[in-house]
Amino acid sequence: MTTPTAFRLFKQVPRILFGRGALDRLGELLPAQGWTACVVDAVHREGPIPARLAAHDVEVFWFDAAHEPSTDQVDAMAALVRAARAEGPSAILGLGGGAAMDVAKGVSVMLTNPGSASDYQGWDLVPHPAVFKLGVPSLAGSGAEASRTAVFFSGDRKFGINSDHSMFDAILLDPELLAGVPADQRFHSGMDCFIHCVEAVTGTMASPLAHAHAGKALELCEAVFLGEGSDDDLMVASYMGGCSIVNSEVGVAHALSYGLSLELGLRHGLANCIAFDALDAFYGAHVETFRRMMARHAIVLPRGVTRGMDRPAIARMVAMALRMERPLVNALGEDWRAVLTPERIEALYARM
Repeated sequence: MTTPTAFRLFKQVPRILFGRGALDRLGELLPAQGWTACVVDAVHREGPIPARLAAHDVEVFWFDAAHEPSTDQVDAMAALVRAARAEGPSAILGLGGGAAMDVAKGVSVMLTNPGSASDYQGWDLVPHPAVFKLGVPSLAGSGAEASRTAVFFSGDRKFGINSDHSMFDAILLDPELLAGVPADQRFHSGMDCFIHCVEAVTGTMASPLAHAHAGKALELCEAVFLGEGSDDDLMVASYMGGCSIVNSEVGVAHALSYGLSLELGLRHGLANCIAFDALDAFYGAHVETFRRMMARHAIVLPRGVTRGMDRPAIARMVAMALRMERPLVNALGEDWRAVLTPERIEALYARM
């Protein structure tokens, strides 16, 4: 492996609590003073989560994660948190899948920065440190717990807030929280991890750290989806997969999936799966492994999702993909535009 000649400074989550039942030790990670605003996926309204959170000085703000989150939702949630108590929270907790955790990141940024969350979509645009934030995944695969990226819709685009200020200050990884996740959702989210590890490890920006994290995460994904791996393995894979993209970037599948989510409202994990299944030319053997995983778990992807779309919709998807410069530089190098032309992007969408 050739060591890159230029390096970025990488921030990693400084505190991690891992283990079954770890949610009951939540207080060990929260600031000693003040209160915590909890952005919690509304799927947990029923079940044991509210009672377990009630053991701590927290106030729950339910987030409907049925759709991909938007900057408008982040701004609205931040306004609710500000209005809840005279003194602002000392911590923001995000509990749920990648959407709920990203919203928590966005809210923590907006409590200390002016304007709208849409102002900070891009690379290192957040000027002021955010409120302390803690991530608690109850769905494994997005890597949001380990990544500094928080991805939101805003008008005709889907972009991330990418800042050291949008990375969690601590994370709590409790594999017990994965119990009861529907099989298709578990698979789509797990494949988000598999796919961004493939993209990280095959990319031009990959460092030895990215290779180490992504390589192990890919092993764990194969153990889970082709062997007898456990939820513990899947949660570790998700975290390590998030670390891999912190140290590299995503690639062609993620670039194309954003257009699918933008125009068709597809959830991120499912959109990634649909895109990846069309990318034999870019990720060959990994796509074959992905298909074996689908077969093993009897997962059937929607087919023909772009069939019948009008020209303006196709043009918007192509334009969204072309905006994803960093992932495409990672995947294909600085001359990526010569490889992934608008015509080729349209042809790839036609396969989906």
